[in-house]
Amino acid sequence: MRFNVFQVSRRGGRETNEDRMGYCFTREAGLFALADGMGGHPEGEVAAQIALQTLAALFQQDARPVIADPQQFLQEAIFIAHQQLLRYAESKGLSDTPRTTVVAAILQGNQAWWAHCGDSRLYLVRSAKLIARTRDHSYSELQEALGRVAPGGESFNRNVLFTCLGSPGKPMIDCQGPLVMDAGDRLLLCSDGLWGSVEDDEIVHQLASLAISEAVPELVEQALRRGGERSDNVTVLAVEWEGEGDPAGDTTQNLGNSGFASTIQGGLDPELLASMEALDDEEIERAVREINEVIKQSGRGGTRR
Repeated sequence: MRFNVFQVSRRGGRETNEDRMGYCFTREAGLFALADGMGGHPEGEVAAQIALQTLAALFQQDARPVIADPQQFLQEAIFIAHQQLLRYAESKGLSDTPRTTVVAAILQGNQAWWAHCGDSRLYLVRSAKLIARTRDHSYSELQEALGRVAPGGESFNRNVLFTCLGSPGKPMIDCQGPLVMDAGDRLLLCSDGLWGSVEDDEIVHQLASLAISEAVPELVEQALRRGGERSDNVTVLAVEWEGEGDPAGDTTQNLGNSGFASTIQGGLDPELLASMEALDDEEIERAVREINEVIKQSGRGGTRR
């Protein structure tokens, strides 16, 4: 695979930056992920980090060197990350569970799959056009999808989410793909600190008209300027897909069939790995059955509740 990656995370007017991002890859597959720890709950930055660590550890375990079923992997891995947050809260005796949003994508062969829970977004831009965007699991986006208008001309609160990782109920995880990638396609993963201040058409224009190494920092600075002193944290990870063949950008050709590289791996916590090992096959299978039942009951195929 050949790809270029550029990522930036900046603290806005918040005391801490609870956003996390990173990517990992084998010779033939790559995982790109971003999480935004939720305020109002304890240790949001820990929640985001645990989510990414879990995804990276499972990717390293299953990508040999490809993921057999990327959509199923994303669904199961994100749900297991949710379970890890519940385990963490229980082990620490917390009265409330750390919570986070997450968005993740897998590039493999010449195809892309992605999944998300919450309101961290993925944009796919091709030839200056928006090909795909995730739909937030927020009350405001749900009302918009239903064609409802807020009373008195007011807007619905976009910050109210109806699902996330770490919540008491089962998380809602939307998955999309596969989508065949063309050389030059650009994926952008971001926290709500970006899209809350910069409109979709502006994001698409910047991402399409500049190199990602220029577009990403410009978008982040634009969001921070518009947010002012109370700006949210802004985190963006962008990937430009260059296809397969002779390397021009980043390449995985030097990795062997069992090779693995990651910007997330270095932060893996021994306690986290131990707790993941405690998830035996029966527990994982039970967890997968539970979330599949939730999906079935919600009537989803790409629909929303």
